[in-house]
Amino acid sequence: MGTIVQFENVGLRYGMSAETLADVSFSLDGGGFYFLTGASGAGKTSLLKLLYLAQRPSRGVIRLFGEDVVTLPRKRLPGFRRRIGVVFQDFRLVPHLSAYDNIALPLRVAGMEESEVDAPVSEMLAWVGLADRANARPATLSGGEQQRVAIARAVIGRPEILIADEPTGNVDADMAHRLLTLFEALNKLGTTLVVATHDLPLIGRVPGAQMMRLDKGRLADPTGSLRYPPKRPDAS
Repeated sequence: MGTIVQFENVGLRYGMSAETLADVSFSLDGGGFYFLTGASGAGKTSLLKLLYLAQRPSRGVIRLFGEDVVTLPRKRLPGFRRRIGVVFQDFRLVPHLSAYDNIALPLRVAGMEESEVDAPVSEMLAWVGLADRANARPATLSGGEQQRVAIARAVIGRPEILIADEPTGNVDADMAHRLLTLFEALNKLGTTLVVATHDLPLIGRVPGAQMMRLDKGRLADPTGSLRYPPKRPDAS
């Protein structure tokens, strides 16, 4: 599918503080499955914010879908964001809406006719195993159920990239495995996955997945396989 994300010498600082991210360069192929790991404070959430266009870098170049998004006019950002699904660690469900309506929200915001909403929402509810909880509000759902609603909401628009920030951090081992199975199924449909996690055993459960590790704001990449441009095999 070709390269879908490129970072070139990207740096990010908040205010006058030291850089949170420094000289970050990598490329991701469309349809790949990538884990992002690193100690607390390494810059994972900041990197994800750059990926889903919630933050602009202080320097460097970021290309998504072949276009430079750093210089992209603001009026074009919503169109790019619709191509990216995000699963937040704290779910961010709308508390007064049912599971059904939370999942339907992206379709309604995009202007889909109400008569066309039910079929995809019902399909998503079944896909995440919550068909019988369609009318439940977030406060009545368990942490794992809320996470599945958040995933369904993130993917109902069929994003080209799905970004998940510590999606298994608030669930038990069994639920973590179920969520990973959902991600793998989505990846097989062609969606590029970027999953931030502290759970190293989880990473080993996805054959073929690649790992990026941040260390104090820098990409620790001993193989060079994710660097942009790629490091030559004979390079020292």
